Amino acid sequence: MAQNSTTILASKSHRADITGTVISFIQTGTEYKISSSDTGSVNLSALKKFDLITITGTTNNNKTFTIKSVSASGDFVIVEEAVITETADISTTVTIDTTGFVSDKFKGDGYYSHPDGVHTVAYKVDATLTGSIKMQGSLATAPSEDDWFDIADTTFTTDQSTTISSANFTGNFVWVRAKATSITAGSITQILLNS
Repeated sequence: MAQNSTTILASKSHRADITGTVISFIQTGTEYKISSSDTGSVNLSALKKFDLITITGTTNNNKTFTIKSVSASGDFVIVEEAVITETADISTTVTIDTTGFVSDKFKGDGYYSHPDGVHTVAYKVDATLTGSIKMQGSLATAPSEDDWFDIADTTFTTDQSTTISSANFTGNFVWVRAKATSITAGSITQILLNS
């Protein structure tokens, strides 16, 4: 069967960190919200769906979260991972570090019931990018964050001299996605997938 070539990520760049003292964490049922009551100093609208943010400076929520959605007003984001309810404390500075991102999910060979499970990914980055990119797979038909796992031998760690890298991987993954971590500068130009 012919290969399907898909652009799973167009262009994505590192964004500046956000620091403030009016950031709170709210759990309502299965919805997890990080909000700012002062969008003049802490506007969360610069964050985008699928960004990975690492929180520091809180009592209970110092970890990495995946952005699920961003409010139009920029006063809150919904994240995939659970938060522990914590009110804003003006004496505590909270830092939101945009450390990376994940792509949207794309159909893998398992989705199409292809027997070979062969995939190829190509990473294209600019010469200033710092960080790592890898592929993740899921066997779930409707995956949550807990359903994703790293695919072995697909990690590209930038060295600021290599701007194109590729990897082959085999598996009957229902869904695949790219995950970029430890991004502190530069841009990913494109990620292509053949499955």
